[in-house]
Amino acid sequence: MQTIAILGAAGRFGEAAALAFLKAGWRVRGIARGPKLKTLAAGVEPVEADAYDRQSLIAACKGADVILHALNPAYDQWDTTVLPLAENVLAAAQATGATVMIPGNVYNFGSAIAPGMKEDDPANPDTQKGRLRVEMEALFANAAEPSGVRTIVIRAGDFFGGKRPESWLDLMILKDLGKDKFTWPGPRGTLHAFAYLPDLAETFVQVAEKRAELPPFERLHFKGYAVTGSEMQAATEQTLGRDLKQAGAPWMLLRLIGLFNPVLREVAKMSYLWRVPHSLDNSRLEALIGLEPHRPLARAIGEAVTELGLDSGANAVPARDGGAMELSRH
Repeated sequence: MQTIAILGAAGRFGEAAALAFLKAGWRVRGIARGPKLKTLAAGVEPVEADAYDRQSLIAACKGADVILHALNPAYDQWDTTVLPLAENVLAAAQATGATVMIPGNVYNFGSAIAPGMKEDDPANPDTQKGRLRVEMEALFANAAEPSGVRTIVIRAGDFFGGKRPESWLDLMILKDLGKDKFTWPGPRGTLHAFAYLPDLAETFVQVAEKRAELPPFERLHFKGYAVTGSEMQAATEQTLGRDLKQAGAPWMLLRLIGLFNPVLREVAKMSYLWRVPHSLDNSRLEALIGLEPHRPLARAIGEAVTELGLDSGANAVPARDGGAMELSRH
């Protein structure tokens, strides 16, 4: 039985990954601290450790075959947290010999992002968060050959799904679903990349089981969904069985509030991703694992709505998927 140590196992992606690795027969060690240890998924072995304490983290990862770095620092504290955490994860991998896996995002490409981005397309970060992601990937890439640490970064679009809140879906897009309102944060015809967490988590399992076939440092792209606002709304209406009113995000108001709210200020800086069409090319991923795990969009939205209890209005009905109940793939 292989062992994975998940940093951030009490988070949105960490929990989805824990469930996927458990289902695949792995031993799953969930690294967290304090009250979060009691919220880990059933079957996860809880291990208390502070990821900011290097020796504590090394001890917690001892014996792991894979370390999944799914820690998600507060959005307004990346400057002081992202690289120190990455350095500690690298030290734990060097000490234990484990492979590091990291869920990446599209920040590396900056506002030059476009449809069909490939792993080796030039990084062009024009935000501090983008620059930090580039630096973090470089940290592991530069350590791969001299230290022998194997690292796999799987980049994906905006997460949704799973049992834990605080994604774009529940914070904005379907926040007012009980009022039959669908809110899209950008122009409705602009292509935007999303990743449904259960599909992405299954992908991590499949890649982990083929990690020996990869070079010491590898980047892969998870395609997920590349959809417009109109397509996302149509899929939501399909799964709910009713029409929804259209609404837009109040970006001017959010920027104004951001003068006093550091989290919203950081969110507003990344709003270009809702104005610039983009998607990810997953050819390299599928060459490794075959077809990417992929539920139909209406089904994924229906599952997310049900898991988070988002549909509580007078017209609420059990979410459906328009008949597409079987797992489909790209």
